Amino acid sequence: MKRVMLFIVTNIAVILVLSIVVKLFGVDRFLYENGINYMSLLIFAGIFGFGGSFISLAISKWIAKWSTGAQVIVQPRSDMEIWLLNTVQKQASQAGIGMPDVAVFESDSPNAFATGMNKNNALVAVSTGLLRTMKRDEVEAVLGHEISHIANGDMITLSLIQGVVNTFVIFISRIVGYFVDRVILKNEEGHGLGFFVTTIVAQIVFGILASVIVMWFSRKREYVADAGGANLAGTGSMIAALESLQRSAHEPLPDQMTAFGISGKPSKHGFKLLFMTHPPLEDRIEALKRSAGR
Repeated sequence: MKRVMLFIVTNIAVILVLSIVVKLFGVDRFLYENGINYMSLLIFAGIFGFGGSFISLAISKWIAKWSTGAQVIVQPRSDMEIWLLNTVQKQASQAGIGMPDVAVFESDSPNAFATGMNKNNALVAVSTGLLRTMKRDEVEAVLGHEISHIANGDMITLSLIQGVVNTFVIFISRIVGYFVDRVILKNEEGHGLGFFVTTIVAQIVFGILASVIVMWFSRKREYVADAGGANLAGTGSMIAALESLQRSAHEPLPDQMTAFGISGKPSKHGFKLLFMTHPPLEDRIEALKRSAGR
């Protein structure tokens, strides 16, 4: 329930902020009685498309802590927390990034994630279930995977791609709505119900198609992050960590963090894979084995 409320509240806040921005830019009225202002529509779409994506990225650390209950380690209270801080500091130095915040969140499911606005102001968090069920060399590989996400700039790149596809969806769906309203329904008096209904339907359809592109990129970056984790902690440890995830009961992270977790929703093949943020674990393990010549 807390996650749902957070999602609703943050999205309402983002929409309100962006609505004010488009009004200030004077692009909120892109429809005219006799036509459509394509430049105003493009700016409108870009503000909402990129604005929503980057506001989400800017507040991602706060969202992550709030939705998972992750507690940042400020003063380590155990040998494990000391080891976590030292390991992340060593890997961050090897990867050439600033020291991220390190946090632990309560969950029986083994998982971890990374998020943040830039490479030098990020957050790496691991679950208590991961610390309980994995050996230290496997945990080190998981941390290396998340550090690689940060070092590769995956959060920023994914936000850029999301912004592009969001802009495309908003822009094209309104053009389709205008075409159906004026050309097919022959509405010559303002913009009727046909415009609004068609726009909503088109935005849903194009949004689903666009998500396939975003998910494809996310899956590709998982292979790269696995290779980065193998480089920082050893290929054997990275393979062992993924195999440990295969054996464990899995509870997915909140949707806004899923793309940057060590493991996404339960892996599937076929059509459903198109909408998954992560490749199947067996495919990731096989890719690491091939790269190691096994």
